[in-house]
Order: sequence, then C-alpha cells, then structure tokens
Amino acid sequence: MTRIVIIGGGPGGYEAALVAAQLGAEVTVVDCDGLGGASVLTDCVPSKTLIATAEVMTTFDSSYEELGIIVADDTPPMEQSARVVGVDLGKVNRRVKRLALAQSHDIAASVTRAGARVMRGRGRLEGMQALDGSRKVVVRAADGSEETLTADAVLIATGGHPRELPDALPDGERILNWTQVYDLDELPEELIVVGSGVTGAEFAGAYQALGSRVTLVSSRDRVLPGEDPDAAAVLEDVFRRRGMNVMGRTRAQSAKRVGDRVEVTLSDGRVITGSHCLMAVGAVPNSAGMGLEDAGVRLRESGHIWTDKVSRTTAPGVYAAGDVTGVFALASVAAMQGRIAMYHFLGDAVAPLNLKTVSSNVFTDPEIATVGYTQADVDGGKIDARVVKLPLLRNPRAKMQGIRDGFVKIFCRPGTGIVVGGVVVAPRASELIHPISLAVDNNLTVEQIANAFTVYPSLSGSIAEVARQLHTRKETGEG
Repeated sequence: MTRIVIIGGGPGGYEAALVAAQLGAEVTVVDCDGLGGASVLTDCVPSKTLIATAEVMTTFDSSYEELGIIVADDTPPMEQSARVVGVDLGKVNRRVKRLALAQSHDIAASVTRAGARVMRGRGRLEGMQALDGSRKVVVRAADGSEETLTADAVLIATGGHPRELPDALPDGERILNWTQVYDLDELPEELIVVGSGVTGAEFAGAYQALGSRVTLVSSRDRVLPGEDPDAAAVLEDVFRRRGMNVMGRTRAQSAKRVGDRVEVTLSDGRVITGSHCLMAVGAVPNSAGMGLEDAGVRLRESGHIWTDKVSRTTAPGVYAAGDVTGVFALASVAAMQGRIAMYHFLGDAVAPLNLKTVSSNVFTDPEIATVGYTQADVDGGKIDARVVKLPLLRNPRAKMQGIRDGFVKIFCRPGTGIVVGGVVVAPRASELIHPISLAVDNNLTVEQIANAFTVYPSLSGSIAEVARQLHTRKETGEG
C-alpha cells in the first residue's frame, strides 16, 4: 500500500488526505494545532464569522431609515426615536472561537472516517530520499518524544503566520495581530489598522461596522492595491463616507504602548494614537526548521516553497500546497493544490493548477469578488479584451434593498465574445461571482450568458445585462 505523510492540517493538507485515503493510500496527517489549520482556527473561519456580525450591523445601520424601520428604546411611545444597535464583542468572539473549534473537529472526524491517521506534533523531513524512493519524516510531539514515519510521498501544507515588524511587536492586549483579536472582550474604542491589503481592509471595515473609530494606515496610494482599481475606489469611498480615517501613502515605522493607549509613529514623523492597534502587514511561510533544503526542497528568497503546477517541489516525492507555497493565499487554492498533488502522485487523471480560473473575494462591505483576467491585465496589454461596467444603482433589486454602492464588470475577448474575467462589487458578491466563474472556466460567451434566464428582480440580473451590452457591442463592432 502506498504510504502518504502530510505535514500540516490546513485546507491543502486535509483535502489531500481525503483524496489519498479515497484512492486507497495509507495516510498520516501530522498537525500541531488542529485540523483546518490557521484557515479554520485563526484566519478565514474566525474572521468571516466576525465579519458576518459586522455585515448585519452595517446592512441595518445603512438602510433601516430608508426602508422605514424604527428601532425603539424603552422611552414612552410618543418619545421613541431610532437608535443604532450595539455589540457585545466578548459574546461575538466566544461564538467565533466555538464555531472555529467545531469546524476543526468536523474536519478531523471526516479525515479519520476516511481512514487517515492523525498525529499531533511537528514534522520534519530527514535527510535525502532513500534508494527505494521513500522519505523519512520525524514527528516530534509536545512532550518531546519522537516517532519516525516512512513515506512514499510527503506533502508539506504548513501554512504561514503573521509577519511582525521589529518595532511593533504584538503584546496580545493593545497591539495585536490577526490571530489575537478574538481574545478581546470589549470593543476597541479607537482602532488603528496598519496595512490596507485584504486582511487590513476586512478588519478595518468590520470593526468600523461594530462601532470602533478606525484609522487605516496604507503605505500605498489606495486601499487594496492588488485589487481592481474601480472596486478599490468604491470601497475607499464607502470607508471614508462611513467615517473611517484612511491615511494613504504613509508607512508605520513603530507601535508602542503608553499606558492604556497605543502610539503609532509614521514614516513622515507623525504620531497617531488609539486604544488598540492591529498589525496586518502580511504573512511569513511556516517553512523553517523542517529540514526542507537538506532534503532538496528549493525555497524562494521569501521562504516560500517552490512548486510546479501539479504541486511538485524540487525534491522527488515531496509536494507542497497552500500558503507555504506563496502561490495564492486562498483556502480554495490550497485545497486544490493538495488534491492535485495526490491525484498526480497516485496516478489519477489531473489537470494542472490554472490560476486564471480562480475566483476570490474580499469580505468587506460591499464585498469585492473577482475571477480571471483583470483590469491591470487589459490596461497592460497582457490580453486584448472588451470591458463593460454597470453600476448597481440601475438594478431594481438593489434599489429595493437600499444598495447604493457597487457594480458588475465583465471582460470578454473581441470577436468571439468569450468571457475571460469579471469583477462584482456588491453585498454577497462572493455568491454573485459564481456564474462568471463558470463562464471563465468553460469558455462561455457573453451571448450564452445573455440568453440564460435570470430571476426578476435580482442582483444577478446585472450580470446578464452586462453580457447583453457586451454582445450588442460585438455585433455592432463597437468597443
């Protein structure tokens, strides 16, 4: 029987374990924290659970007056007035942790039911590949005991951890990284978020919705510098309109506690203060101390593991998946990398990883969902495509729900009309992007999308309308 050892229990690891077990391999998963990894325990699941609470509050606060809803307090009926709802952050965070642990336990149960063995400990590769092609993995348990496993193939799926600045080290109380925010019992009165990438933007928007006064420090000229510029502009406008202090083109140099306050010194010498500071300045791969380079695994300068499109590393019989590879920091991509690795090694049919079919989402309010080629690809001449963007303000369902911000944008090839990318900015854009993802993945045309029925009224109707406009322009030769 083929022996597989998987080091790391995140999405890449546990999805690989399920595939390998189903294909008849003997599978051992080595994990030190709990199955699901950071994605389930400290990152994706907890943050999106927190954001779900914030989303309810934002939706309510931004539209209840327009929709005619009154929230009354305990004053006499004639003196009733609307008030903004509050949040018990301690209760929210207890729910966050409870759901994360429950999800981890569910994953562990699924993996063991499939026939895989789960070991608690830290794994490292030992030496070079044996003459029979096998690999040795040493597992060190928390009590210091060690066990050596023999594997025909090894998958590294150890994820990453928050990057830290030397002069802004988290203390877990006032200066925090994104794994520590769930220990807060009270809502930060004034929160400084350092970093305007996906993590920084999501937490900044969430805590603002929960009731914190938020300052977002961005080293770039706009928030979400890696996202569609039109989408980022919408989100930044929403942030500012809701009262967030967005500080662009400035970098945080240090953060320190001064009593019950935090002082953040910026690169231009200015000092800003708040009750708490969240450092969201990227992640570092968990690749150190695992014997990877001695085993022939090539690491990039960043510490990420180099892989090809079927998840192979430079060492025979060693694969890697997830954030430790630096390919695309998404749970869905990690899971796909893990599945591809097992299909490839065990001789099943497999398609190489194609990042141009990956859909991703920024869980802000509004959400930003993307798939395929981007505006930057079009503007930079990487692909020739026609583009139509339609504001949600024209959508009847959006009007009914009081939605003012957002749009649908689709990219298609001239001549053929094949859809090659799209962007949706809307509440629950993560749900709306799927039809565009299907189109990109299956080389569908704007005509095919335009001819498919949509519900009236619905936000998805805007996707069909954009497709109709692109199809009409194709027929008339415009664009």
